[in-house]
Amino acid sequence: MRADTLGRWARAEWRALYLAVRVPLAEPRWWSAVPMTVGAVCLTGLVQVVQNQAWGYRAVQNLGAVKAEDSLWQALLRTPLSLFVPALDLPVWGALAQILIVFGLAELCLGWWRTLVVAYVATLAGTLYARVGIALGPDHPIGLPASDARVVDTGPSAAVVGLAVFLGWRYGAYVTAGAVIAAMVVEVALKENLAGKEHLAAIAAVLVLCAVSAVRQRRSRARAGSTSGAPPIQS
Repeated sequence: MRADTLGRWARAEWRALYLAVRVPLAEPRWWSAVPMTVGAVCLTGLVQVVQNQAWGYRAVQNLGAVKAEDSLWQALLRTPLSLFVPALDLPVWGALAQILIVFGLAELCLGWWRTLVVAYVATLAGTLYARVGIALGPDHPIGLPASDARVVDTGPSAAVVGLAVFLGWRYGAYVTAGAVIAAMVVEVALKENLAGKEHLAAIAAVLVLCAVSAVRQRRSRARAGSTSGAPPIQS
């Protein structure tokens, strides 16, 4: 692919997203536009430090580690904090970078509360899928072995994947969103583990959100069109 062709494709793919974040990021104190993201990065770093201490590991597990063997009410109570509990076996800098970039872009484009809603829906979908998959058993196409009930959920990664797909759909970066989905499918194909399948469940839940949002937008445009096209009221 020639450089000019690649440039045109990049502009078409990311132009809407770039325009949405250009002004806030141009400010000297750009971090003030993403307070939730900055807080999420700090909280994730703090949790990583605490859970690597002998005195803090059990506290983090009790407050933010979600497993399918836990009761449902415990899982629901722990899920909000689980978004910020990085995996112990992966470099924490990767999780921090993902949160900073993806959460930051989402907060700039969607606002902090919509970002948290999408992130929570994605994470909760993975959590609930694990319970359903284990109930179905390993012989079912979407089932899971009973041993996965003791595996800790994905942490921030499901939220990151879900937000990336939602942003790609919302701002017309369909190739990027498709690439994220394809990468998660390949992950499951190459390494069939709980985390990969929870990522797919998170994507499925976010795609439902995208469909609902698309229907609402069409109805809103239809109402606006019918109102603008109505004949003036005669006095």
